[in-house]
Amino acid sequence: MAGNTLGRVFTVTSFGESHGPAIGCVVDGCPPGLALTAEDIQQDLDRRKPGTSRHVTQRQESDRVEILSGVFEGITTGTPIALLIRNEDQRSRDYGALIDTFRPGHADYTYWQKYGIRDHRGGGRSSARETAVRVAAAAIARKWLHEKYGVIIRGYLSQLGPIEAPFQSWDTVNKNPFFSANAEVVGQLESFMDELRKAGDSVGAKVTTVAEHVPVGWGAPVYAKLDADLAGAMMSINAVKAVEIGAGFASVAQRGSEHGDELTPEGFVTNHAGGILGGISTGQEVVVTIAIKPTSSIRVPRRSIDKAGKPQSVETHGRHDPCVGIRATPIAEAMMALVLMDHALLHRAQNADVKTSTPKIAGSIRTHDSSASPTASSKTNARPTDL
Repeated sequence: MAGNTLGRVFTVTSFGESHGPAIGCVVDGCPPGLALTAEDIQQDLDRRKPGTSRHVTQRQESDRVEILSGVFEGITTGTPIALLIRNEDQRSRDYGALIDTFRPGHADYTYWQKYGIRDHRGGGRSSARETAVRVAAAAIARKWLHEKYGVIIRGYLSQLGPIEAPFQSWDTVNKNPFFSANAEVVGQLESFMDELRKAGDSVGAKVTTVAEHVPVGWGAPVYAKLDADLAGAMMSINAVKAVEIGAGFASVAQRGSEHGDELTPEGFVTNHAGGILGGISTGQEVVVTIAIKPTSSIRVPRRSIDKAGKPQSVETHGRHDPCVGIRATPIAEAMMALVLMDHALLHRAQNADVKTSTPKIAGSIRTHDSSASPTASSKTNARPTDL
């Protein structure tokens, strides 16, 4: 199977299945000299792991990460970093009835037609369980990006089903099980999810990710556009069906006089472009929003077929997220970090010595208020975990 590696210079190759003995990845291209411990990675994994509230899957995984190589005496050596996360709470019997039947909305049918063999237990390689290793790898990228450039990457749930949750404050994000930046809607989200779980159905969500202090100049104008790579990375997350950069689909109704971000000596006036112009970062916040479809594993009976093409009715039981978007915020942050890390190294390789006489204007218009954020430090990395 090809297609398991992300990146050009900073690369992540993942392996493992949902119900196998372990999942993991090999991170290559990390510069030497970065102080790194398992705990640096664990704090991000703990934000993503299952079983953290009644609104998500009750699969109990500690998601303890093991660093097998690439780190000597707490410092990265520049060699490949191997990370391993052991699966501890598989319940494969829940999937016994799905050996010969395809679940609607899942990759079962397409995977079977492509490979002619399928691990039906929890989706196998197609399971969102694989995203844990992306979060682990991205913790390395986040720490390096912050120490070298002051980059801070954060995200929040901006909509759950029909309920919008407009941004209010980063302080709220880690104080509720939804990663909502709006304290006023948390009670409504709780009630909505309780009713949804009782109904045995599912719903989608929107997640917005913001990267602050990204320098101007990362990316390229044609096939290595920063926004194109971000969109591709975000679309690689399980269940993501749409990606917006900046104003996104709202730009359709905007006029050029409104959408084009004017420049002044003090900085940009707006940020409809989401911090990227012509595939290259502007120095403003990089803003990406993803749309996540409703969970396909639901108790509501759905029509399908088996391997022989005969009609079947499918009801998926077991432990599943009624809304996979609830745990998607750390994953979206991870994909942002991995892409930015790769582009930082690409820029450093070719353009580190480029100087212009034009001053770099400040990305003065902030899409998201960060006034409540703590001062970033290499120790805390100023991530949402630390707010």
